[in-house]
Amino acid sequence: MKICIVGAGAIGGYLGAKLALSGNEVTLIVRGAHLEAIQKNGLKLMMPDGSTHVATPSLATSDMSQAEPQDVVILAVKTTSVAAIAPNLPSLYKPETMVVTAQNGIPWWYFRKHGGEYEGTAIQSVDPDGTIEAHINVERVIGCVVYPATEIVEPGVIKHIEGDRFSLGEIDASKTERIQLLAQALKSAGLKAPIRTQIRTDLWVKLWGNVAFNPISALTGATLDHICQYPLTRELAKQMMSEAQAIAQKLGIDFGITLDQRIDGAQKVGAHKTSMLQDVEAFRPTEVDAIVGAVAELGRLTRTPTPHIDAIYASVKLLEKTHMGN
Repeated sequence: MKICIVGAGAIGGYLGAKLALSGNEVTLIVRGAHLEAIQKNGLKLMMPDGSTHVATPSLATSDMSQAEPQDVVILAVKTTSVAAIAPNLPSLYKPETMVVTAQNGIPWWYFRKHGGEYEGTAIQSVDPDGTIEAHINVERVIGCVVYPATEIVEPGVIKHIEGDRFSLGEIDASKTERIQLLAQALKSAGLKAPIRTQIRTDLWVKLWGNVAFNPISALTGATLDHICQYPLTRELAKQMMSEAQAIAQKLGIDFGITLDQRIDGAQKVGAHKTSMLQDVEAFRPTEVDAIVGAVAELGRLTRTPTPHIDAIYASVKLLEKTHMGN
C-alpha cells in the first residue's frame, strides 16, 4: 500500500518505520533535523529487545505537494497542528484515500455518523472554525487509538519503549473491506490492529485517564506514579474522572472497568512523564483543548457539571499563556 505518515515524530516515525520495513511504499512528512537525518541515513528504529532496524522510506519531505496521491494518510501530528496542515492534505488524496486520525482526546468527527440527539454537533474546542472538516471529508475518516510508547532519542532515531497496538474503527461502526485491508497492513508490519466496532468507547477509555493525569502532571511536574500515590492528587484525579465518566455515560459509553482500576493501571506505568508535561517542559503548546477542554464542552452539551475539570483546564490555559506566551 501507499501510506503517508503526516507527522513522523515519535509515534508516526515508529509506525512509518514498521510499515516500510514490511514492504509498504511509505512517505514521511517531517521537518527539521529529524528530516535531514532520515534523508541522509534512513529512519533507525531501536526495539525493546536491543535490536535495531533501519527503514528507508520512499520519500521523506516537509512538503506534502511533493508526494504522490496515497492509499492511506495517517495523521500522526498532535491535535494542536491538525488545523494548520489540513489545507495541504487534499494533494495526497485519491478518490478512495483513507485518512486515519491518530490524535489524543475528543476528535473533531466525534458526532459525525454518531446517531442520536447530538448528531452533527461540532466540537468547538478541537475545530472551532471548521478548517479541519473542510479539508477532510468525513467519508474518508478511520478512527484510531494509539497505545505504544516511543521517543525520538536523536534526529532520525526512534526508540520503541512498549506497546504495539493501534485500534482502528469506522466511525459508523461498520466493518468495511477497506478497514480490513488497513488492519492487515498493520498486522503484516508486526503490529496489533484490532478492528473496533465502537471506536468511541476506546477513545474514552484512554481519555478517561488522560483528562486527569495529563493536566495534573503539567501543573505539578509529577510523574504518573506520584500523582496516583499522593492522596490529594489521587483524589483530584478521581473527581475529574468521575465527571468525565458521567458525561461519557450520557453519550452511551460503558467503560467496562472501575475508576480505581483505571487509576491503578496508570500507577503501574511508573515514573512516566505524560505528553502534556513533556510539552510544557519543551515550551510547546499542549493538547489541553482536545484532552480537557473538549470534555468540558461535552459536559456543557450534556448538562453535566464539571467543576474540577473546568478549574484544571483554566489553570493549564493560564500556564500556557504565562509559561509559553500562547
